Amino acid sequence: MKCQQIIDALEKLSPRQYASDWDNVGLLVGRRDSEVHRIMVSLDATKEVIEMAVEQQVDMLVTHHPMIFSSIKQINGDSFVSDKILTLAENRICCYAMHTNFDVIGGMAELAAGEQYLKLMEVSSIEISGESGQGMGRYGRLPKPMTAQQAADYVKEKFGLSFVMLYQGKENEGQIFEHIAVMPGAGKSEMERVREQGYSLYLTGDYGHHAGLDAIDMGMTVIDATHYGLEHIFVAYIADYLRGLLSETGIEVIEVDTGCPVRIL
Repeated sequence: MKCQQIIDALEKLSPRQYASDWDNVGLLVGRRDSEVHRIMVSLDATKEVIEMAVEQQVDMLVTHHPMIFSSIKQINGDSFVSDKILTLAENRICCYAMHTNFDVIGGMAELAAGEQYLKLMEVSSIEISGESGQGMGRYGRLPKPMTAQQAADYVKEKFGLSFVMLYQGKENEGQIFEHIAVMPGAGKSEMERVREQGYSLYLTGDYGHHAGLDAIDMGMTVIDATHYGLEHIFVAYIADYLRGLLSETGIEVIEVDTGCPVRIL
C-alpha cells in the first residue's frame, strides 16, 4: 500500500484544513508513493522513537506532534532536528503528523471527554473552529460532584498518570465541582474563555507558575496533567483506527508510548 493511501485514510478522520494556521501537519518527510508495510504510531518523533522505527524496519511513522515546527535552512545533521530528518530519509521512513486537525476533528478532546476516559455528560465545545462546529476542548458535567483533589485523583486513574499538578487557592480547597472544562495539550490561552463561560475547574497541561498564580487570583482551579498526560491517548486510538482500516492488507501497526517525559522525584 502506498504512503498516500495511508495519508488519505488519516485525513478522512481529521482533514488537514482544520489545522491551525501556525501548525505544520501532513507528510513532513518521505515520498507519497513509498510502499508501506509497517506503521509506527507515537505521540512524538523523538530520537528514541526514530531509533526504534529504524530497528523495527518501519516504513511510516505517524505522530501527533509535528517533528518540524520552525523553518530549517540546512539538512546536514548539525542540529538535532535535521539529524532526525536525515535518519528518517536515509532509512526510507515517511513521517506524517496530525496535530491541531486531530484536536478539532477526530479528535483528542472528544476522546478525552468521552466514555473511555472522563465520561463527561452534557458535553459541548470550548473553542469553535470555523465551519466544523467543533473545537479543541470540551465543557462537560462530571459523573458525580467532586472536590479538586477527587477530580485530580479521577484524572490520574482514567489517564494512567502517576501525578498531576493542582493550582487552587487555599480558601477554595473544600469547593465541590459539578462541571469541568477540558483542553488537552497546552491550554492556558483559553483560560479566560473558560472562566467567562462560568467554569471554575479547568483540566489542561503545560500551565506554568505565573499562569497558575493568575488562575488562583481569579478564583479558578486548574489541574495540570502535563502536555503528555491528556494526549498520549492519541497513540492507541490512531493505532486501532489504522488496524481497523488495514486489517485485510497485511500492514502491521505498532504502538509506541515512551511515557511522560516529566518525573517528580
